[in-house]
Amino acid sequence: MVASEDTEKQPYLEEVTAAPPRPNGCPPSFRSTAQEILFILTATMGVAMPSFLQGCTIVISSYIGRDLKMTTAQITWITASSALTSGSFLLFFGKFADMFGRRAMFIASLFLFAILALATGFSRDAFTLDVLNGMMGLVCASAIPSAQGILGSIYEKPSKRKNYAFACFSAGNPLGFVFSSIFSGIATQLFGWRASFWLLAIIYLVVTIIACFIVPVDDSKKLPLSVQSLKQFDVVGAVLTIGGIGLFSTGLSTGTDAPQGWKTPYVLVFIILGVLMIIAFVWWECRFPYPLMPMNVWRDKEFSLLIAILLLGFLGFPPMLFFVALYLQEIFRYSALMTAVHMLPLLISGIIVIAGLVLHAVSNKLLMGIGATAYTFGFLLVAIQRSGDSYWAFTFPALVLVIIGTEIDFNVANMYVLSSLPKSQQSTAGSIFQTITKLSVTIGLSICTAIFTSVSNNPATSGYYAHDPLEPYAAIFWFAMPCAFISVLLVPFLKIKTQGHD
Repeated sequence: MVASEDTEKQPYLEEVTAAPPRPNGCPPSFRSTAQEILFILTATMGVAMPSFLQGCTIVISSYIGRDLKMTTAQITWITASSALTSGSFLLFFGKFADMFGRRAMFIASLFLFAILALATGFSRDAFTLDVLNGMMGLVCASAIPSAQGILGSIYEKPSKRKNYAFACFSAGNPLGFVFSSIFSGIATQLFGWRASFWLLAIIYLVVTIIACFIVPVDDSKKLPLSVQSLKQFDVVGAVLTIGGIGLFSTGLSTGTDAPQGWKTPYVLVFIILGVLMIIAFVWWECRFPYPLMPMNVWRDKEFSLLIAILLLGFLGFPPMLFFVALYLQEIFRYSALMTAVHMLPLLISGIIVIAGLVLHAVSNKLLMGIGATAYTFGFLLVAIQRSGDSYWAFTFPALVLVIIGTEIDFNVANMYVLSSLPKSQQSTAGSIFQTITKLSVTIGLSICTAIFTSVSNNPATSGYYAHDPLEPYAAIFWFAMPCAFISVLLVPFLKIKTQGHD
């Protein structure tokens, strides 16, 4: 391999040493505040890739389903396939970025995402569409930890400026979903559902060009890409985590549509093998000297509790967005554009910026409590809704509450996780966090799809939901609500105070 003069002299590149900057001043990596802002926006577009893809597909799911004659399970696979591949490869790409460099990986990921989005628009059957969505999820897995790693290494020390930067960065998920769903609705209304993917390709091609000029050089420690350095890469851990998460998620996602349901032999084999490989992964990581996931982070009680609270909320949040958009199209008969308009309450995600402003001043335990409570009441509102009930009385406030819940909890947990590992492992820290959220999305969607299918096949003929087409959707939200309530019960055990003091 060809290495630079510096890397030939020593295995690691030394970190750039400079006079410590003012905590709230512009980081020395940037030439100006304008470049800093543009970079944060570009990094936000990187972490928002899955949300842009989800927003694009959710509002047009019924159109795609009718055009390609897809079953409900195949439609859910549009979202589940990208979550599956993304969740399976995040730890792999996070470690790779930390070892060999983040900038090139990030820019290449943006470009590949644009190419794959373009190709997806030409899909002629359900299989091709789901596979290409899965490949886009793979690209998301390489973009997210590299973007988060660059950001974490630049804003290494706790400060209010770091809080603001990560608040904007974290807002990419909900804002990406909202704007993508709106643009997708408009494109579908004018040109058909395929135009939604082509528009997504154009957007990320522009972002790629901008990234080439404004993403700063990554000055953290790196290894030269050589046979010797590859020996430090946790290949066994990568195989176990990719195979374990992949098989487990595939088993959950295919169970409802399999010939014999959950009793289908290959479904059981996928789930059991997946669990065994995940257990083997944990055992291996505790013994390998250069682990893919540093297991010592789980010994931190605050870390584990924050992840558990976030996971319980995420079991219901993404499925809620998917099925709310689906019933707006299937039952209310809204067009793609009108569906997007009725999802606009998600714009309340501006609350994340407020959370970023107060992380250093308000107890983060209190913030997590507010977020978990908002989740619980949001799921409850859509659970008790019936056909004919007002959108403004139930769906609208529910969407507002769940987005407040996810964004507050996401921001607090994200900041804590990144602070738990050093500068040289920021991509790994981001990949741990994102892997948990992606895995919870896959598990949540699988459980909710199974609930939806079961209730649809056995509708109630008496009681509160008698002959109500909203009953299967309500059953999903009744599953999400107690999960969120359990997260509320975990909050008192937290001891976290504030984050981001200068």
